[in-house]
Amino acid sequence: MSTEQIPSGRARHNPLAPPPWLLNGLRPSTAPIPWAAVARAGIALAAPLAVGFALDEPEYGALVSMGALAGVIGDTADAYRMRVLNIAVPQLFGAVGVALGTLVFGHGWLAVGLLTLIALVSGMISSIGTVASVSGLLLLLNAVVGAGLPMPQPWWTAPLLLSAGGLFVLLLTLLGWPLRGRLPERAAVAAVYRALADALEAAGRPGPAYEQHRQQVTQALNQAYDLVLGRRARVHGRSPSLVRMLAQLNVLIPVVEAAPAAHLRRRPLPPEIPAAVRELAAAVEDGRTGTPVLDLPEPHGQSERALDAALRHAATIVLLAEPDPYNVDDRLGRPAALRVRARRAVRDMMLSAASWRYGLRLALCIGLAQALVSVVEIERSYWVALTVTFVLKPDFGSVFSRAVLRALGTAAGLVIAAAVLAEVPRGWWDVPVMAVLAALIPAFSAKGYAFQTAAITPVILLLSDLLNHQGFDLIRPRLLDSLIGCAITLVAGYLLWPESWRTRLGDRLADAVDDAARYVERAFGSDPGTQTEAGLRAARTARLQARRRIYRDLSGVRSEFQRALTEPPPTGARAAAWWPLVVAVERIVDATTAARVRVNHGAQPPAAAEVEQVTRQLRDLADGVRNSLTPVRVDIPAEGDGSSVLAPLRQEVAAARAIAHPGG
Repeated sequence: MSTEQIPSGRARHNPLAPPPWLLNGLRPSTAPIPWAAVARAGIALAAPLAVGFALDEPEYGALVSMGALAGVIGDTADAYRMRVLNIAVPQLFGAVGVALGTLVFGHGWLAVGLLTLIALVSGMISSIGTVASVSGLLLLLNAVVGAGLPMPQPWWTAPLLLSAGGLFVLLLTLLGWPLRGRLPERAAVAAVYRALADALEAAGRPGPAYEQHRQQVTQALNQAYDLVLGRRARVHGRSPSLVRMLAQLNVLIPVVEAAPAAHLRRRPLPPEIPAAVRELAAAVEDGRTGTPVLDLPEPHGQSERALDAALRHAATIVLLAEPDPYNVDDRLGRPAALRVRARRAVRDMMLSAASWRYGLRLALCIGLAQALVSVVEIERSYWVALTVTFVLKPDFGSVFSRAVLRALGTAAGLVIAAAVLAEVPRGWWDVPVMAVLAALIPAFSAKGYAFQTAAITPVILLLSDLLNHQGFDLIRPRLLDSLIGCAITLVAGYLLWPESWRTRLGDRLADAVDDAARYVERAFGSDPGTQTEAGLRAARTARLQARRRIYRDLSGVRSEFQRALTEPPPTGARAAAWWPLVVAVERIVDATTAARVRVNHGAQPPAAAEVEQVTRQLRDLADGVRNSLTPVRVDIPAEGDGSSVLAPLRQEVAAARAIAHPGG
């Protein structure tokens, strides 16, 4: 069983101390500060204010800065083409949102009805993908702002100014394209090589280091394939640079497959091997070509031979100036056309129960929030609905913990805003203050949600003050509005929906175990001696695709469990109880891959009966997970011949079954 540390949700703590899920949310991330984004945000939000004051139109400058704020928040991609989509497409939805909101400003129940409908649409389209999620968010946010703040007339003025702000951020972003246009994709491919080098360096050593580095390899592979294939989907014809990057990714897969086999030897690899992979990473990043010269030790055993052969072949392809484009495309397949994928996405969204559930959830909360501020006789405020929107984004983390962290972050941000509104005179002094506050947004966003909220709050308050001129009087109502919005979300968006606190994590994990069983069948389910050469190539391609798919799915399962660990009991406690099985399933997949590599390099293939026994045990394990609320550890020894190539796999299956024995 892995020695990987189980998350702190199961750890004992002082009963008077804050709960672990809250402490995890308040602990700053170790992610590096994106200094380029920091400088870009400061310029993007401060420059429009300066222009507005110079033209004696501070309201116009504030609206442009609001649009720039949305662009800064949405600029999360690495590749420039994806950044164009992430910034430009949401701006179109934001323009529609603010236009609709402006039309119902001050219209009571009409505003409630329209914003509720927009919330339904926003929630549903958020399920399509990253760009759609940001677009749905901006559609709803700008509609709420338009319905809650007085906008300049005519009606098209606000959409135009907000879009100008987003396009200004896009312009600042694209200034680096001529110098760095291909760097993100190439850097992503090189990052896979470096992550694999770290994993090979940790292979065979005790402790959790190898498992952690293997997860980083999976994440790096996912990101690199997403970037390169996403770019290829928008390139007509064959691009030599894309073909080369795809070839460099594809050729690394056999090395990735050989790593688990090397780790199962329980002996560290010679240092020349990870050093050679790091040298290949440098060659990828620099775009070098030539004849490979590898100083590798003589391999011993099946796993070392597999690793040596895969690494030497990788070196040849990495340094090849013009890889065979047909071979690359034939193995990967070209992504479907954009209109085809858009059609599929819309169809899947309309037929998805989860999409409708989230849309209805968001619509209910926005309807309640807008009814409260539009109909009940309290001070009008768009901040309640804004709070609901930010907290209820499902792809940003736990709803419960986000509500609490939002309240804490808003309180911290209001302290900063109070100092600014009380001490800084309105006018040109707003420009340098905005430059500093805006620069904090990407810096704090890298540290966590509460920190991001603390940075965004004073920026929005300063901009809204330029529109409604309430000054320091904004502080107390905004804190109250945030608390009301968090309360609405917790009750109407969390407690009233059983799926929030009756976790389906067991079902998701059981599906992963079933996928592992299918992977074992695909790896060993047919006799290679009975297949033609074309059949062997097809079987190997199918295994590669299955392995990539299951590792990607397991990465999603791990992320979902880590998100559930931030929930209060019982969800967080159940996620912590099942966490060791997540690690065990990953090890089962690793052991399967290692066994297949050994067979490919001379080991005796397993008998069909042994393969059937392992897959049956895995499917029984999946059924047990589905029927259990919490696991109970029991002693289940591994069965079968200890000399078989599947012996390590059977040990991992036995360990997983011991963890996941049904306990109620």
